[in-house]
Parts: sequence; structure tokens; C-alpha cells
Amino acid sequence: MTPTAPADTAVADAARPLRADAARNREALLTAAEEEFAARGLDASIADIARRAGVAKGTVFRHFATKEALATAIAARHAEELTALARRLRAAPDPEAALLEFLTEAAGRLQRRRVAVLMTVPAPGSELARLQRQVHDEVVLLVDKARDAGVVRPDITGTDVFLLMCAPVHTVDYLADPPPELWRRYVGVIFDGLRPGSAHPLAHPAPSWP
Repeated sequence: MTPTAPADTAVADAARPLRADAARNREALLTAAEEEFAARGLDASIADIARRAGVAKGTVFRHFATKEALATAIAARHAEELTALARRLRAAPDPEAALLEFLTEAAGRLQRRRVAVLMTVPAPGSELARLQRQVHDEVVLLVDKARDAGVVRPDITGTDVFLLMCAPVHTVDYLADPPPELWRRYVGVIFDGLRPGSAHPLAHPAPSWP
């Protein structure tokens, strides 16, 4: 039997019921770690994360065996939130507005929380891979609804949008000191490119998701 990797164990542990105080500590650690990673990237120390969360360093290791496991848990929480967002917006009456809201909110979350530094390609078959697949599948349904309504180009797929949703944040990262809201400009550029009359369909085939 293949042993479970520590990072994947941290994601699975999130689904298990915790005592109220342990659950509060875990949430405080995740929030503090997001803030430290946003400020320092993955060089953020466990000691600084514990200090920001107001807990002892040992408490961090009781919940997360390694810094990698902590980063993976943050990425997993982010994926779950995006899945819930896409699912909610799929029920909205205006599919065009819903898709724009999803792209804007997804990019805004990455910009505010800098989860982008944690969103590495997960190991095949891992819990994080399953959660990212859930996001992808919900985005596919959201885009299918928009395409069926004629508000996005017929050649645009859910995988296209899934791959593009981080692009506004990555784009402004090329600048040394970008204006805080510049990422919104690139959400608009991307969304305009999805519209039916804005461009000719691309000749090469759409990508597939693993």
C-alpha cells in the first residue's frame, strides 16, 4: 500500500471533525499563513506564522507536519471556495454577468491573498488534484451555460477559462510596482476576448485538462 504524503494528509485532515478550540486554531493558522506567504512567499517561517496566529510553534506542527502541508491546505481551501463560487454563480439568471463575476472574484482572491504562489501542479491522484478537478468541472459548466446563451465565443471551453483565471495576477507581477487594481484591467481584456464578436475563432484546438 502506498503511504499518503504529508501534504495530502493535511488536506484529508481538514475534512475530519475537530474540537471547537482546535478548529479555531487551524483556521487562525491558515489565515496567518496566507498573510505570511503573501508578504514573503514560501520563504515565510513557521515561527512567524505561529506568531501571527497567536499560537505556539508546536501548535502549527500538531496541525501541519511541514510547511508544504500547510501551503497545500491553503491551496485546498482556495480550491473549495472557488468550487462553491462557480456553483453558486451557475444558478444566476445572467450567464454573462456570472462568468465575469467569477473571473473577477477568482483573480481578486489571488491578488489579495497571493494564493498563486501555492498553486503548484498537484501529484496525480492526490486530494488536492481532486479538489482542483472540482474547480475545473464547475468552471466548465459555468462556461457551457454562457456559451449556450451566446455570450461567449463558440470555440471557448471551460478549460480555456480555467487556465486563464490566474492570468490577470500573473500579468501584473511582471511590473516592479503595479497599481493595486491594475489586475482588473486584464480581467477586462481577457473577458472581452471571450465575447462572440471580439475575435475570430482560433485555428488550433482547445486544450484538455488532465
